[in-house]
Amino acid sequence: MALKTFRPLTPSQRFMALPSFEEITKSTPEKSLTEIKPRTGGRNNRGRKTSRHRGGGHKKRYRIIDFKRSRRDVAAEVIAIEYDPNRSARICLLQYPDGEKAYIIAPAGITVGTKVAAGAQVDPSLGNALPLKSIPLGSSLHNIELTPGRGGQIVRSAGSQAVLSNREAGYALVKMASGELRKINEECYATIGQVGNVEHMNVSSGKAGRSRWLGVRPQTRGMAMNPVDHPMGGGQGKSKGGGGRHHPMSPWGQLSKGFKTRQKRKASDKFIVQRRKKK
Repeated sequence: MALKTFRPLTPSQRFMALPSFEEITKSTPEKSLTEIKPRTGGRNNRGRKTSRHRGGGHKKRYRIIDFKRSRRDVAAEVIAIEYDPNRSARICLLQYPDGEKAYIIAPAGITVGTKVAAGAQVDPSLGNALPLKSIPLGSSLHNIELTPGRGGQIVRSAGSQAVLSNREAGYALVKMASGELRKINEECYATIGQVGNVEHMNVSSGKAGRSRWLGVRPQTRGMAMNPVDHPMGGGQGKSKGGGGRHHPMSPWGQLSKGFKTRQKRKASDKFIVQRRKKK
């Protein structure tokens, strides 16, 4: 995927870098594989705002993705690559020999006409899904299950990939992009390849309006508020929390830089062989 840049005829175009969408081959989704996605505006079932800075934006329909790769040992043909407004990755529309269609996350380099399949005996080639025990060591993976049969849960965003580094005692050792080395049951399925839309991390909106199209509302800095509204508010002129040094924190007082939020004793700790690399 390439990015489009613009001549700086306006201030917003000076640093704008947008996706070119050149890999997209179909502009409208498969209607039978979509469903209504109601908008919450960041509010829960009681109408209380539980997620700030959300609301508005363009209407979306949810695309039903086959994270489980439920059709086994049956080759399907990629008939289209589509845009999905609900995720950073692109999606592939598959068609099976009996006419059934399904969506999967599009790996980098896949093209229309490619045959893909899922099963323990299929070839470990791009877009195919296999159990971890059947995948060659050193392979790039995405859409990885954490519990057999549950469907892919991790490594699904644009440009992400994990590497199968070893196998021991019924577990596969998978190295994540963060540097974390994790044990996963070798019966879990994973898809070969890196997730497509690799340049997504370099997209620069260039203007606030594009964020509003995506349903992102404006934020106000805590330091610009009054003390009653935020722990970092108040003071004479620019100050760190009322004149003295104040560590950055959320409106509810939780430290936002360096404070560890992971539970000290979590059930999944026993599956983490090596923690992610320090910044």
